[in-house]
This record gives sequence, structure tokens and C-alpha cells, in this order.
Amino acid sequence: MVKLTFYGGVREIGGNKILLEDNQRKLFLDFGYPYSKYRDYYEEYLKPRAGAGLLDLLVMGLLPHLEDIYRTDLETGNLWQQFRRAEHYRKLEDIDGILLTHAHLDHSGHISFLREDIPVYSTATTAFVAKAVQDSGKADFDQQVCYFTPRAEECLKGWKQGAYVASGGGDRQRRFCIPERSILSEGALDFWERGTRQKKLDSQLLDDIGKCSLNLRCFPVDHSIPGACAWGIETSSGWVVYSGDLRLHGKRAKLTEAFMKEAARLHPRALILEGTNVDKKANVSEPEVYGNAFKAVNSARGLVIADFPARDVDRLLTFLQVAKDTKRKLAILPKDAYLLKTMRLLEPEIPDIAEENAIVIYQETTASRSPAQWLKKIYEEYSSKVVLAKDASSNQDDFILCFSFWDLNELPSIQPRPGSLYVFSSSEPHNEEQQMDFRRLHHWLKRFQLQAFGLPVEKNGDWEIPEEERGLHASGHACGPDLLRVAREIQPQVLIPVHSEKPEFYVDNLADSGIDIILPAEYETIEI
Repeated sequence: MVKLTFYGGVREIGGNKILLEDNQRKLFLDFGYPYSKYRDYYEEYLKPRAGAGLLDLLVMGLLPHLEDIYRTDLETGNLWQQFRRAEHYRKLEDIDGILLTHAHLDHSGHISFLREDIPVYSTATTAFVAKAVQDSGKADFDQQVCYFTPRAEECLKGWKQGAYVASGGGDRQRRFCIPERSILSEGALDFWERGTRQKKLDSQLLDDIGKCSLNLRCFPVDHSIPGACAWGIETSSGWVVYSGDLRLHGKRAKLTEAFMKEAARLHPRALILEGTNVDKKANVSEPEVYGNAFKAVNSARGLVIADFPARDVDRLLTFLQVAKDTKRKLAILPKDAYLLKTMRLLEPEIPDIAEENAIVIYQETTASRSPAQWLKKIYEEYSSKVVLAKDASSNQDDFILCFSFWDLNELPSIQPRPGSLYVFSSSEPHNEEQQMDFRRLHHWLKRFQLQAFGLPVEKNGDWEIPEEERGLHASGHACGPDLLRVAREIQPQVLIPVHSEKPEFYVDNLADSGIDIILPAEYETIEI
């Protein structure tokens, strides 16, 4: 009997944590950061206390009460005594691994708290993207996916209360296992093993997982971040297939098509399928995004700012083509350059920044005397590509700046000409916090007299993109009809919806399919 216990991803977008147990074998399908739960309690200036170790996260229900799976450096000696009588407490030993579908934090972020000896299975691209994001990001206490600095309880002299602080013993690596050793060049291994905060990569093959003895299948799929995959696990009850996040309208749609065919051949006992966009009737494709963005930028006068999701390499390349075709240069941020450089180690078709005339790197205004090593290397390696605020200001017709809302504080230095264009190529706000950010964004645009295109506007409490400005964002998730097609073509015996606020969609629309729909409940177990 196979058991599936859902510790996250139930009636929420993201936060997936699904425990699969088959006799003595135990695997987690993703171990994500639950953004919606965090927003119930925390915001930018109110966060879980790093100095309290695991305590805040366990008390507030942001981590499941599963003893023995978390980092021991974050536990006090008696931490678990207060949770052992909790309703969903469990002592969980001998986890065989985490099957990670992609590097978005809502699927990977809480890997940060797991013991470093629990292996993470992913594609090589997901591992490299995760490391690039961590190297070039803030690396908050709860987002250290690839490596972490151990913490130790320390009491300052004269203080009665101790706190968990970073120790001086250096970083600890997390064990990533990938199936594609053959694609790793010497440069790729150098990035992983001897680059910034070097970590050795374990390229253990999926058919050689030691005592776990699992038969796993890794299916590449199309999503809004490189390296996404679905997983197949052969169990004593038959194959269990887990979709992760996917779409059928992106540049790599053929990957998802191939996954559907291969998964159908397994005649799966169960399919765990995402349902983010079940309400959407259709999706915009990436070529459509290009066409609409080109029209907007081609008629623009002055500076152009392009706002699109972080780590969406396909979208960045779309705007690179727009820049070429409108005789502009695409000014990317250093973290984008670092990600492109990392991606090129695995995918040679990714543009070489040094050779691509249409790419420059915008140097952000900073007061730091000791910038991070990765940042110094980017500026040193591509010194001839660096542009400053004064360059963008004096040559505004020449650039498309890749700025998000969080980069708008550069505008006082740039002083864009009135009438310059802000192209919004992302999704509308989904919660109150994002709505507040959108209101601020509108204030920024008004202050600098920027013309917005594709930006949602507030009407009677709802946020909508003007009809004539739509078509600038290709979602990372399949629409409702495409999700039904995925289910019908794979044709599992059982379908279990996750990563969806409206899982009943599958019950309502697959009644005649012969597929048994089981709606999961958080912390509860489904036996198959």
C-alpha cells in the first residue's frame, strides 16, 4: 500500500510538500516555501526570527511537525518536547530524498531547513539555477537551498538569553543528485565545485540510488523557469506521476507534449497534477508576447523599461529580440547576467554576453565597499559592457532597462524623459500585499510621467489590464482546457489535484473520463 501525505500545496498556490511512502521507502515530492501561509503572519519587516532556529516556523505551522528531518543546528535540546503531543506530529526517519521539480522557491525554498544528508534529486539545470539564484540573492535564513551556514546557540556576555547565530565554520553543502552527468562540461563543474561558495555536485544516476532502490523517471516539461521537470515513481501499487508546474503554450511546449505521451505509457496508478490556472480559458504564447512587446517598444520615444518575472529566461530572450529589432540595447541587471552565464554552461544556445552586442549590464547604485564576490566577477569579466545611470540618462532612446518594481529606486539617478515607456510583462496582483505594491508602482510612474503599457489598473476593487494592452505575459502554468487535456491523455486511474485554490475543477470537468478524482486535505493521508 502506497501512502501520500500532503503537508503543503493543498488549496494554495505553491508550498508543495508531499510525502510518498512505499513500505520502507520515503520520498518528498518538492519541499516548498508556502507564501500564502507566510502572508497570514509575516511581511517585509516582520519575519520569523533567525535567532530562534526552527521554533517560530514550527509554532506558526509553517513547517510540518516532523522530527528528525530538519537541520540539527537549528534545534535546541528540548525543542521537540512541546510538539510531540501535537495532532500531526511524527518522528520521520530515513528519508530517501527530495524529488525537486524546479527552482522556484514555492517548490524548493524549505529545503533550506532539511538535513544536508538528505539528497535532492533534480535536473542539472534546476540545480545550477538554484545555486545561481542563491549566490546572487539575499540568501535569507529560510531560502538557503543549495548551501547554508550552520548556526550555533550563543549567549553574549552579560545576556541571559541565547540566540542562534552563524558559526565561523564555513558553509555546508547540500547533496544534489542529477541524472545528466554527460552534459556537464569542465566549465560547469568548475562553477559548481570551485565557483562562488564552492559545493561539490553529486551526479548520481537515477537508477543507482543505493538502499532506496527506486525506479524513477525524470520528464522535462515547459515552465517559466529553466530545468523544470515532472517525476515518475514506480511503487508497489503502480506508477505515481507528479507533474510539478507545467504549461503547453511556452517555447518548450514540446517537452510537456513528450511528457504526456511517456507518462501515458506507464499507465499510472495516480497522477498528482497542478491546477494553478484552472479558471483561465486560454493562454498567451511567447511569440504573441514578442509581437505585442515589439509594437509597443517600436513606437516608443525615450527610455523603455521592461518589467517581467525574475528568472524567466525565455522572457528575457524575448525582450532581447525586441531590443535587436528596435535598434536598442537590453540593459540587464548583474543577477540576470550571472544567471545567463550559468545557463550557458549547460545550454550553449544561450547568448554569450561578451559576444552579444545587444546586451549590456546596468550597474546599480550601491554604497557597499565590499560587494559580493559573484558581483565583482561579473563587473570585472564584462567591464566593457557596464552602463551607468548617467549613460542611460544621456542616451535614453538606446536602451530597454530590465527593471522590476523593486528596481525603480534607480529612476532618480536616471531621470527618464516624460513620456518614456514602462512595459509590464508579468501577472496581475493576486493578494492585498501585491495590490499595495501596484498602487506604489502607479505612483512611481506618475511621479516620472512614464507611460504604462500592459499594466493592470484598479477598477471597483479589481485589477484589470486594459483590453487594448493585453497579451504581454505568457503564464508559466497551463490553462484549464490544457490541464484537462493533460489528465485525459495520461489517463491515470486516480488524479489528485495540488497547487490549486479550486481543485473541484477536476471533479466538475472529468466526471465522464473514467478517472477517479481524490481531493487531498492538508496533513491527511491518501492510500493507493
